[in-house]
Amino acid sequence: MILGNLCTRGCGFCSVPKGSPSKQDMRLDPDEPANVARMAAAMNLRYVVITSVNRDDLEDGGSGHFAETVRQVRHAVPQARVEVLTPDFCGDMDAVARVLDAGPDVFNHNMETAARLYSRVRPQASYRQSLDVLAFAHTRREHLMTKSGFMVGLGETSEEVRELLRDLRSVDVDVATIGQYLQPTRRNLPVAAYIEPAQFEDWREYGLSLGFQMVFSGPLVRSSYMADIVSEQASH
Repeated sequence: MILGNLCTRGCGFCSVPKGSPSKQDMRLDPDEPANVARMAAAMNLRYVVITSVNRDDLEDGGSGHFAETVRQVRHAVPQARVEVLTPDFCGDMDAVARVLDAGPDVFNHNMETAARLYSRVRPQASYRQSLDVLAFAHTRREHLMTKSGFMVGLGETSEEVRELLRDLRSVDVDVATIGQYLQPTRRNLPVAAYIEPAQFEDWREYGLSLGFQMVFSGPLVRSSYMADIVSEQASH
């Protein structure tokens, strides 16, 4: 995870520490891209997922730093596949393009939840804007694998999950991941329901029927869980 450890948003499901540049020192570490690349090389990684906090305080949303990290990792471990799991950059498609043009193998941006629940789960984000980011990624680099994940158990209906899957396919997303929401701290949103494994399987089958290359669906699935295997299977 790059761009520091303080996030400028307050999503209801997330326990990442929140911050404001008016109250904390949130300057970016200029050595972070090189340090991430050095770590990836030292660990001899074959698949690297680069993600970040939201940095709405930065003019480019941190996209330049993101892109430089991709380039440094590419240089340090040229044999590795690189996946980026990005914020929405407040809908700034120039920022999204900056990351895409650095040459990741997989572009991932999480929808997180159904449209109806956005005001509670992602109050500083927009369902349509996140879909637009994914649509732009596909048109900017047509053969790039695109991916998105979301949680269930936040109060959505089964039909809303299906609607979300249809919306993702409408913007040509290749891979979807569906996992159970678990409350990280008492301050976060409570779990509305624990979903049965059979329901996850039903959603997986439905997603595949829509044309996804792969739907990874299960209680313990997360957007980067077994990402290398997801990417490898989906590309075959």
